[in-house]
Amino acid sequence: MVWLGLLVLILLFSVLLPYVGQKAAVADWGGTRVNWIDGLVRLLCRHLHRQDANIQIPLPETGPAIVVANHMSGLDPFLLITACRRPLRFLIAREEYERPILHWLFKASGCIPVDRSGRPEKALRQALRALQDGEVVALFPHGKILLDNELPHKIKGGVARLAIWSEASIYPVRIDGVGAEGHVVSAPIVPSNVLLTVGMPIQCQVDDMKTCLATISKAIGPQGVKSI
Repeated sequence: MVWLGLLVLILLFSVLLPYVGQKAAVADWGGTRVNWIDGLVRLLCRHLHRQDANIQIPLPETGPAIVVANHMSGLDPFLLITACRRPLRFLIAREEYERPILHWLFKASGCIPVDRSGRPEKALRQALRALQDGEVVALFPHGKILLDNELPHKIKGGVARLAIWSEASIYPVRIDGVGAEGHVVSAPIVPSNVLLTVGMPIQCQVDDMKTCLATISKAIGPQGVKSI
């Protein structure tokens, strides 16, 4: 009887979770499974992490855009997804992209793997193609999880180059209040009281990339961060 009960529970969850996720989904990721996961992510962030559903990144309804944020934990991509009504093409490290079990999800959701030790320019070209196709690219320009008390707070120049090449606006987001900051696996399941601060869109100019990077740094980082 115990095994029968467990089987019933498994079958119930296998039907209930996709249904609940699909009902809560907002963005269309181009696949049923990814769409209902979108809904579950939004429910997780709003209820377990108290993310304000009214704080949304003001992306255009169509056309290219770049979303950038500080990177505090493994929860951060979920928070950005919840704050957007469009799917996001995340740039992530190749070693994360190729993780067993999660690889199918990263691939299905259009993540772009970055080979940090080899050819990062390949990922930038892929991201540029996505922007030229009118998609939204999201990245953490510090390049890794970096807490406020860790220095230096330098951001990578690739985000400015993408913005200049594509003429897409950059939408900066500052993430605060993550309960398990500094952690990857545990952060999505440790309760938080997160706050997202959405800055004004930034337009990079080809002749003033330094100013562009400084503006991004100020928008997503603690006071006094540096840019490169």
